[in-house]
Amino acid sequence: MRVAPDLFRLKTQANGIGAGHAERIIAMRENSINRQRQIRVMADGLTALDGFLNVPPHANGIVAFAHGSGSSRHSARNQFVAQALYDAGLGTLLFDLLTPEEEYHDSRTREYRFNIPLLAHRLAGAVDWLQAQPATRDFRIGLFGSSTGAAAALIAAAEKPDAIGAVVSRGGRPDLAGEMLALVHAPTLLIVGSQDIPVIGMNREAMRQMSADVRLEIVPGATHLFQEPGTLERVAELAQAWFVQHLSAT
Repeated sequence: MRVAPDLFRLKTQANGIGAGHAERIIAMRENSINRQRQIRVMADGLTALDGFLNVPPHANGIVAFAHGSGSSRHSARNQFVAQALYDAGLGTLLFDLLTPEEEYHDSRTREYRFNIPLLAHRLAGAVDWLQAQPATRDFRIGLFGSSTGAAAALIAAAEKPDAIGAVVSRGGRPDLAGEMLALVHAPTLLIVGSQDIPVIGMNREAMRQMSADVRLEIVPGATHLFQEPGTLERVAELAQAWFVQHLSAT
C-alpha cells in the first residue's frame, strides 16, 4: 500500500529521522515505487514472509536486509540504504523477519525480537529463496544487518559460506552471534556511530573473535540510530562501496 508523502514524512521523523533525511527518503521512495516488486519469501518452505524485491538491470549482486528489533521491511533507514545500493547496480531484498501474527505478539511481549537463532534461520531461508528464484539465483549475495539483525546476518553468513559474499552491520550487535563469529568467512564491515560508546566496545570485541576480513568504521557524530545530519548518508556510502567491491568481484 502506498503511503502518502506527508504521512510518510511524519512516520520517518517519529522514528528519529530528521526533516532533511525524510525529504530525501520520500524522493527515493517515489522514484523506486514503480519498480519495486512486492513478494512473499518462503523462509523454510513453511513460513511466508512479506517483502520488497528490487533488482536493477544488469545487477552485479543482491543484498538481503535483516532489520533490527521492532522494525520491518518498511524501515525508512534501510530503504534509504537500499536505494543507494540499487543506484550502484545491486539488487535488494527487504523483508519481514516475523509473520504479522508474530509481529503483533512481539509488539506486546518482545518475545521474538531478541530470538537471534530464529531471526538467523529466517534470513538463511531467505538466502535459499533467492538462490531458487530465476531472477536472482546467479547472484552473489550480501547481507546488511541493523542492530540485532546484524547478529542474525553473521550467523546466516557462517551457515551459508558459499552463498554470502559480504556482510555489513549498521549499529549492530555482532556480539549476539556468539561462537558463530569465528565461522564467518565473508568480508565484514562494522559501522558504528562515534557516540554509540557501548556498541563500539561490543563491535571491537566481536572483531577479536573473527578470522574473516573485518573492518570497523566509526561515523563521527553519529548516535545509535544515525539520525544526525549526514550520518545515514555516510552509512549508505560505506555499505555501497563495500558491497560493490566484494559482490561485483565475485
